[in-house]
Amino acid sequence: MVFMKLFRLDGKIQHYAWGGSTYIPALLGIAPSEKPSAEYWMGAHPSAPSAITTSNGPVPMNELIQQDPAGIVGPQVWQQFRELPYLFKILDVKDMLSIQVHPTKEEAEKGFARENAAGIPLNAPHRNYKDANHKPEIMVALSEFWLLHGFLPEDKLQQVLLDTPEFTSLVGIYEKEGYYGLYKSVMEMPQALANIILRPLTDRLIPDYRAGKLSKSDPAFWAARAVLNDPNGADNLDRGIFSIYFFNIMHVQPGQAVFQDAGIPHAYLEGQNVELMANSDNVLRGGLTPKHIDVPELLKHTRFEAVHPKVLTGDSISGGLEKIYPTPAPDFVVSKINISAGQVYTYTTKAAEIMIVMSGAATIKGSDTLDLHKGQCVMAAYGESYEITTSGNVEIFKATVPVK
Repeated sequence: MVFMKLFRLDGKIQHYAWGGSTYIPALLGIAPSEKPSAEYWMGAHPSAPSAITTSNGPVPMNELIQQDPAGIVGPQVWQQFRELPYLFKILDVKDMLSIQVHPTKEEAEKGFARENAAGIPLNAPHRNYKDANHKPEIMVALSEFWLLHGFLPEDKLQQVLLDTPEFTSLVGIYEKEGYYGLYKSVMEMPQALANIILRPLTDRLIPDYRAGKLSKSDPAFWAARAVLNDPNGADNLDRGIFSIYFFNIMHVQPGQAVFQDAGIPHAYLEGQNVELMANSDNVLRGGLTPKHIDVPELLKHTRFEAVHPKVLTGDSISGGLEKIYPTPAPDFVVSKINISAGQVYTYTTKAAEIMIVMSGAATIKGSDTLDLHKGQCVMAAYGESYEITTSGNVEIFKATVPVK
């Protein structure tokens, strides 16, 4: 049984090709790696569980939870989810991520069972479903951040098709068959036809991109960048370029947040963020990636509807010391804590919490007393009462489960 309720936590860096080289190492106070440092994972996902420092040495978080599941994640959370239901991340997006959609819980369960029955290994590159969970997610910007998020409203998409000379052949399809017909058409067209449509477009855009004449709010900027960053771009143009034109381009500032629900197509373009999601690694991809793309599966799970982007600014709680970002997801909630010298943040956990110090230093006192500086993390188990103080200023992001 676990009696200590407050632990140091060390996450795992993920070296994906789209990541930057310096942001995450600088946050953690370590030397940059030869490989990109794209994501820093904090949680109990079996593919990269965090290490929890205990009196017996470091223990993988998923193994520690198994020692006393209800006592660590909380009885209500364990009863509902049978696991720590979230995965907490820091992302450094240097190059744009793949166009992607996440499945609903029901569809993830069916897809996971189907691929298991087919004998596809969990680590197979062509596997779509790594687990049986859905993957709603929220991101809070740490820098100026750019992303694609859902289909443009009808009138705006119509205007894009009319204003882009290379897309005139698509206008009639959209007018007759709507979002689904348009997207299915470009995602399933032969590569030779995609090249015929996209080559004149990108040839026209690239000189302006190189001359610095394109704004990041213009899909032309990201389309040109996608081609120039693609090692195969000279031969076969990535049909993810269509999505850049068909989706909303969002521009958010530090402290602003965006929620991505199941079925909403999206892609991160540039910047750093805090990301909190259901404990899943299920991604259905549709372009801008060397990874496995499964168009029929993507089309099956995409919500073909207008999306009017919502920027979340958070709600102040805890006497103004904390800003919480509520979402419809039952699996997680993220908040930002800012305190200065003389202020005290106190809380008793209703579910397991993970916290990371983004700037400054603090002391957290509970069943243990831990001094924390930038980049360090703690895990507070269910029922832990703690207080956080600082001699200067500190900013902390916290992940937990929204237990009433």
